[in-house]
Amino acid sequence: MERAASTLPPGPRLPKWLQTAGFIFQPARWVDWNRRRYGDIVTFRTLFDPCWVMVYDPELVKQVFRGKPNQLRAGEANAVLGPVVGERSLLLLDGAEHLRERKLLLPPFHGERMRAYEEVMREAADRSIDSWPVGRPFPLLREMQSLTLDVILRAVFGVGEGPRLEELKRRIREMIEPTSNRIGLLLFAMSGGRFGAGVGDRFEQQRAAVDELIYEEIARRREAADLEEREDVFSMLLLARDEDGKAMTDPELRDELVTLLVAGHETTATGLAWTFELLAHNARVLERLRVSLAAGDRAYLEAVVKEALRVKPVIAGVGRKVREEPFQLGGYEIPAGTEINPSIAAIHRRGDRYERPKEFRPERFLSDDAPDTYTWLPFGGGTRRCIGASFAMFEMNVVVRQVIERTELEAADRRPDRGHRRGITFVPKRGARVIMRSAPGPAEQAPAALAASR
Repeated sequence: MERAASTLPPGPRLPKWLQTAGFIFQPARWVDWNRRRYGDIVTFRTLFDPCWVMVYDPELVKQVFRGKPNQLRAGEANAVLGPVVGERSLLLLDGAEHLRERKLLLPPFHGERMRAYEEVMREAADRSIDSWPVGRPFPLLREMQSLTLDVILRAVFGVGEGPRLEELKRRIREMIEPTSNRIGLLLFAMSGGRFGAGVGDRFEQQRAAVDELIYEEIARRREAADLEEREDVFSMLLLARDEDGKAMTDPELRDELVTLLVAGHETTATGLAWTFELLAHNARVLERLRVSLAAGDRAYLEAVVKEALRVKPVIAGVGRKVREEPFQLGGYEIPAGTEINPSIAAIHRRGDRYERPKEFRPERFLSDDAPDTYTWLPFGGGTRRCIGASFAMFEMNVVVRQVIERTELEAADRRPDRGHRRGITFVPKRGARVIMRSAPGPAEQAPAALAASR
């Protein structure tokens, strides 16, 4: 029987600092313990937010994702990222502004356009592979971070080889470093982005250093004679017009480019690191993947990537801030001003939705009852689903294929890597250490078509 819609859901009565510690240091155990104790919708109180609600049930998540955008605001829930990505970032906008910006950004990320970026992705993977040491352990996470940043700067920003590319890489990494550790993120969030572990004036200087290069590139690109012939996302955004025929302003371009640069490489790099970590500790899956790729079958590759993102979701949850009026959910009345947070990680671990959920079983994505958009949600959902989801999935497919076809990797450690929170992402604690036993095979001379479904 449904409860009377009059109160917030139940939740732990522990002090805020202790609840915060649970999310930072033992997130999976803490989240699962509260779900078992309080049910599929739980109220938490932390140092990040004095009162917010986490949702674990796919049916309730569906209601959240289908809620009115003006009532459930994702932009407000992402406000902590504002100091990095900027106030005009798609991540921070709501309502009509978000819809306008999303329409301008969508065309370059259409599924068919991904094929224009395949060669960039493949060549970046080959450069990375060719630099790996033979016969000694190294962390793949670090290599994937460098690889995916390279892809983003070339495919999205359109910057070619040279000192400008390397300088932009260096400045971006320095700018996002304050949000890359647990304590730094806590202080960053509590101060609205003003302070963090060693942040403050230094962060402002690092952000200004990135902005300097970006605004220089915007001015230079606006004058480019070949702008209409270029295929990078940046050039297409310069040419984009909204329904009123208006182009994006320089500040809008800056914020969207930084959003794509910052968010687009760190998350994909982490997803790739986890994929290889899981493959290295699952010989059966790795062997089947090798055989399927050799036979020209890309379906299992796609399933491997999806299952890796299920088992090890990079982002634990997504948020919606309630505004205008209370939101009815699961028999409760969620007051305006309260954030609702669908738990991606907890839903991916549900035993009633995934048989043996702790196991790495890509086959589950090849069956007739494959997970749907409310049980598999590494990119969020609804009108706020990650705009770069197709790009990220395509890139992961390309990189995994290149690595598997060119190398023989094995786990450097007997025990699987444990995850820990690094900023807003969940990364392999030891960096997904592997050993490449012999020199890599030759790189392809021409790009091969990637026939995975989009």
